[in-house]
Amino acid sequence: MKVTFITREGEKCAVEAAPGDSLLEVGQRAGMPLEGTCEGQMACSTCHVIIAREWFGRLSEASEEEEDMLDLAADVEATSRLSCQILLTEELDGLEVRIPEASHNAQGF
Repeated sequence: MKVTFITREGEKCAVEAAPGDSLLEVGQRAGMPLEGTCEGQMACSTCHVIIAREWFGRLSEASEEEEDMLDLAADVEATSRLSCQILLTEELDGLEVRIPEASHNAQGF
């Protein structure tokens, strides 16, 4: 299956993924600036992404804990999600995700 990331610069990057992968892992493998400092434990918002509006309704609803973490993220939009909380399914083949302008991976500095 494919996931398309749109970088901060507006470039599209289509990558291969498998059902069961987390969107965070797929993005990190593709070199996207998704830090994921808490390793998917919902203790940070460093994996914040913006889901294309036409795909947003296909995702399971965000939990209250995820919504609380999104309150701490920069550049939040109506279709923002934490990529660590999205597990890919066949129904999400073709998913389009935008990296927020303020997203920077500070790991490795």
